[in-house]
Amino acid sequence: MKTSPMCLCLHRLLLAALLLPAAAQAQAQALTFPPSARATPAALASVLPDLARQALSQLPPASTPDALSARVLLQLTSGDHAAALHELGLLRQARQSSDADVDAAFTPLEIDAKARQLLASGKPLDEAYPQAFTAVLSRLSNKQALRAEFDFGTSLARLESDCTRALNALGDKELVPLAEALTPLRRCAQAAVYRRAQPFIAAQLAQDDARRYVIQTDVLIQTPAGATLSAVVARPRDMSTPQPAALYYFVYANLAESLKEARQAAARGYVGVVVDVRGKRLSPDTFVPYENEVQDTHDAIEWIARQPWSDGRVAMYGGSYTGFAQWAATKKLHPALKTIVPYAAAVPGLGLPMENNIFLNANYGWAFYVGNNKYLDNAVYNDRERWNALPHKWYASGRPYREIDAVDGTLNPALQRWLRHPAFDAYWQSMTPWQQDFARINIPVLSVTGYFDDAQISALHYLKEHYKYKPDAQHYLLIGPYDHFGAQNRPAAVHAGYAIDPVAHLNVREITFQWLDHVLRGAERPALIKDRINHQVMGANVWRHEPSLEALQGRPMRLYLSDRSSKNSSEQAHHHALSPVKPAKTGHLAMKVDLADRSRTYNDYYPYPVLGKEPDLSNGFSFISEPLGEAMRLSGLMNGSLNLTINKSDVDVGVVLYEVMPDGKLFHLGYFIGRASHARDMTRRQLLTPGRKTAIPFETGRMVSRQLSKGSRLLVTLNINMNPHAQVNHGTGKDVSDESIADAGAPLRVKWHNDSFVELPLHRSVEAAR
Repeated sequence: MKTSPMCLCLHRLLLAALLLPAAAQAQAQALTFPPSARATPAALASVLPDLARQALSQLPPASTPDALSARVLLQLTSGDHAAALHELGLLRQARQSSDADVDAAFTPLEIDAKARQLLASGKPLDEAYPQAFTAVLSRLSNKQALRAEFDFGTSLARLESDCTRALNALGDKELVPLAEALTPLRRCAQAAVYRRAQPFIAAQLAQDDARRYVIQTDVLIQTPAGATLSAVVARPRDMSTPQPAALYYFVYANLAESLKEARQAAARGYVGVVVDVRGKRLSPDTFVPYENEVQDTHDAIEWIARQPWSDGRVAMYGGSYTGFAQWAATKKLHPALKTIVPYAAAVPGLGLPMENNIFLNANYGWAFYVGNNKYLDNAVYNDRERWNALPHKWYASGRPYREIDAVDGTLNPALQRWLRHPAFDAYWQSMTPWQQDFARINIPVLSVTGYFDDAQISALHYLKEHYKYKPDAQHYLLIGPYDHFGAQNRPAAVHAGYAIDPVAHLNVREITFQWLDHVLRGAERPALIKDRINHQVMGANVWRHEPSLEALQGRPMRLYLSDRSSKNSSEQAHHHALSPVKPAKTGHLAMKVDLADRSRTYNDYYPYPVLGKEPDLSNGFSFISEPLGEAMRLSGLMNGSLNLTINKSDVDVGVVLYEVMPDGKLFHLGYFIGRASHARDMTRRQLLTPGRKTAIPFETGRMVSRQLSKGSRLLVTLNINMNPHAQVNHGTGKDVSDESIADAGAPLRVKWHNDSFVELPLHRSVEAAR
């Protein structure tokens, strides 16, 4: 069983449980815990109860919820099950006001305590645990029971590994300070609770589900076009009248995940419907990524609206491909579709497989993962050695991009299909709303994405186009310091070296159903959605709320990419000035690149790590500002114009923005990569004239919101984009996918003119949350 991020909730809560008061007092006490007692599982099991009793006798009375939860674990280990149950009751009362799901959060502990009480009274094992499961789960609401199920999904192997690591950290000590001993006691107690319950979890949770829900796992939907879609449907067993449906359109066919999603909606009183993409799971049809979703989502919604359990209203939610499918559904908007909540939503042809008309290798193996069988090819997709090596093998080979699958040794039919469409042409336009299609989208939308989400460029494209063609669109944005996965569920506390602010921690699924309740049941909007644009200011620990992207952007500050050396250069890097003053004299920076030399790479742009990255500045140019005289807020999108002259017909370019913090560390703020010949029109290529100065307008397509410290400087890097992670543009004017190292010709010569600039949405005041 894979560990869901939500399954970690209990584990994290219990890990925090021993941040107790009176730490100094605890450190002055100690437990006798010799290495021999930790040498084998049997030896450990024999000494843990006594150690737990010793620890309980030395701990002060619990005065906080965290202290109570720590004592519960120790009581379970010591065998004092009645005391554990008593303090679980106290813990539930103590936390009830701040956590509506707390009754479920400690369900595994309560079941363990009750089962062991029954065992002590003479009940056989195969009766004690089922009876304890029934007694505890039966008093939980559907939503609380779902939370308990997620907690039971915590990986036992990981818990046991945590226990072993904590024991090993004690080294050879015989006498262990109480504060140190508490960590292995806690972690080993958690592992023991889950180990004892493990033989009963699946059957007991299935029995509880059967009591709560009517679940169908093998539904087949026949579409008017003759396609077959498979689906899972879950509805509350006590549902007495037709209800709205929450539709999750799923490409990653997996029955366990489908059941989880369907129950998640049913637990909140909706009919949960998970429909598999055509060709997946039970569908006999052929799977083709992206191409059938406009029609198939429409037909799935039509089918749902006609079912006796449906009140005729459908909402859609979910992320990545599922987010794309929601936008596909709006291209042929069914009247039953009342709202969508796309997270990290893809735009085929804009985010992946190509970005700004450059084909990327970032997720090359995905087509095999989802396309090799009716479910998922985990073995192939998890071959990280293969996928990590392939871009470098292809780059070194000098072969055309169209032959990258030949370098791999396995034909990639999906990629070959996509490569026939290097412009954002009718093929890509047919998959999602295009231009005037957005004017007809009159339903409320809540988009969720993150500053470090690779799909942010796609999510913001939908938002901007919706507002462009329908200025009164009911489209709301929630964005914070999340990557592609954090924007879909619960974000990690630390992403790529950056510890997110406390206010940035949220539960996207919970906000989703609050939004559905708002649209379909008349409830208030989620508290965090105070205006159209809702963004977390990194480093300020606040959320801000703006009425529009224009209000967010304000009046950007223009900074020129000067050819003048900066006094802020260092021994490690020679920088040029990033100046608010346009250079008085025309000038340029010259660059010469041998496109046949694959020993070098250009444009180290990716935001990993976010904090502390040391980018390769051995080629290209960098521009640095003067130190900020005051703290400022950078909120919005970077855009600008690269004015250049080249000796070829095309070039791919890259721009990266960093904050150089007062301590010298870099904080990655955003990047742009794009093809010069498509800078003005992604649907039509316009080749450059060799030797003629050309303005290349750009917009990152990605926003950021960050409080910049007083004394920080801004750093912009400028380069061509030539590396193993994307097509290599040799500048001949041919289809880039057909160019090879044989087309390198004379070295590329670039003049970066000093009237090039970036525009940054800098705001002079750092305000409290509004």
